Amino acid sequence: MLYLLLFPLVGEVNAFNVIQYLTFRTGGAVITALVVSFLFGPRIIAWLRSKQRNGQPIRADGPPSHLLTKKGTPTMGGVLILLALGVGTLLWADLRNGYVWAVLIVTFGFGAVGFVDDYMKVTRSNHHGVPGKLKFLAELVIAGVAAWWVADVAPDNLSHALAVPFFKNLLIPLGLAFVPFAALLMVGTSNAVNLTDGLDGLAIVPVMIAAASFALIAYLVGNVVFANYLQLHLVPGSGELAVFCGALVGAGLGFLWFNAPPAMLFMGDTGSLSMGGALGAVSIVTKHELVLAIIGGLFVLETVSVIVQVVSFKLTGNRVFRMAPLHHHYEQKGWQEATIVIRFWIIAVILALVGLSTLKLR
Repeated sequence: MLYLLLFPLVGEVNAFNVIQYLTFRTGGAVITALVVSFLFGPRIIAWLRSKQRNGQPIRADGPPSHLLTKKGTPTMGGVLILLALGVGTLLWADLRNGYVWAVLIVTFGFGAVGFVDDYMKVTRSNHHGVPGKLKFLAELVIAGVAAWWVADVAPDNLSHALAVPFFKNLLIPLGLAFVPFAALLMVGTSNAVNLTDGLDGLAIVPVMIAAASFALIAYLVGNVVFANYLQLHLVPGSGELAVFCGALVGAGLGFLWFNAPPAMLFMGDTGSLSMGGALGAVSIVTKHELVLAIIGGLFVLETVSVIVQVVSFKLTGNRVFRMAPLHHHYEQKGWQEATIVIRFWIIAVILALVGLSTLKLR
């Protein structure tokens, strides 16, 4: 919004020249989202507490300590994340950019699905929300629309292709399979973040790390000079998603202020589904879908732990882990919550650095 208002005045007022720079607007989005979080966070928490007398329902089959330490904490904190993210993006991004709207559709569409799911859990006072198949179908439809949109906006040589890291010119043509592939990737990432969201601060920091990484990737692949130098696939217009990713980092920081142990607020499916979908959508636009599996490797690890646990139990009757997802396994082993969270953050940082190294290794 500010970009559209101030850009025509660049020639008349020298101070407005900074609005042309993605780096400035990305920084503005970070600060704006952070300020919005601080301003509205206490009010949203108070409102959620007034509506949720018992807070988020705690699973009886989960770690016993959660029944004591987390009972009564309100959920649906993703509302705060979406508010800050939306204001930061709409204020600083170029709203004529089709990629921005495609990513926003996924983010807020998945957020709406998560909101309904959280609402049903809170009102019923149990952990059963929207039926899994219905939730998956809704996410798939939203992601499918966004994937078609991205394919329509992207350059012809990239619109239906999958880029492979470490190879500068290798593109795998997916043809008609691109849209379902992209949709499944967004849905999969969304639910992977959802599985990771089990301890105070566990999911939000890796999301911020991934968002910061993709802010850099979006800036580089959208810039002719850097894309040519690094031998990346140039995606004109994708640089604008650096602003979106910056807003996501700012919104995440603001939420972490209230989610730090002991949490005053849980993000719920409203937050986890929307942020996971956002990361998936940005990776598709920037043609770094496979790199997302590295940068977001912590989410992959958590998801794989659940799959392995379920498959093992159904086939052999034995469990590989004491409890899944993986962070609960370490809780059951006696690790302190803070220890698990910080060590998982360290893993997220390491994986992000590995993922970013693919930008140069061609």
